[in-house]
Amino acid sequence: MPVTPSYRDFVLDQLGRVTANVRGRAMFGGLGIYSGDCFFALVDDDILYLKVDDSNRGDFEARGMGPFRPFGEGGEVMQYYRLPDGVVEEPDELRWWVEKAVAVARNAKRTRKRR
Repeated sequence: MPVTPSYRDFVLDQLGRVTANVRGRAMFGGLGIYSGDCFFALVDDDILYLKVDDSNRGDFEARGMGPFRPFGEGGEVMQYYRLPDGVVEEPDELRWWVEKAVAVARNAKRTRKRR
């Protein structure tokens, strides 16, 4: 689903307050979000999702958040989980979630380079 321009601007502004070199890139009707060269988040249908692995997935699941499923409930599960409601509006809490997601993205990038 598309991302509204106002939500796009809001999310990029909020993320820019808690991590460096934030930029968005249109992708398949959604928005890919980078910190430098690390792809750590995405927006679809005005919902923000952050990158996960075993180190931070439990944080999302403990708050009842699920994975991004680009093709609906029965479709593929991606390694991005929905950010809990209200976190994007709380800079200190948002920083905690984003730092973990950026670390996951950096680790995934290093792992890919080694292969």
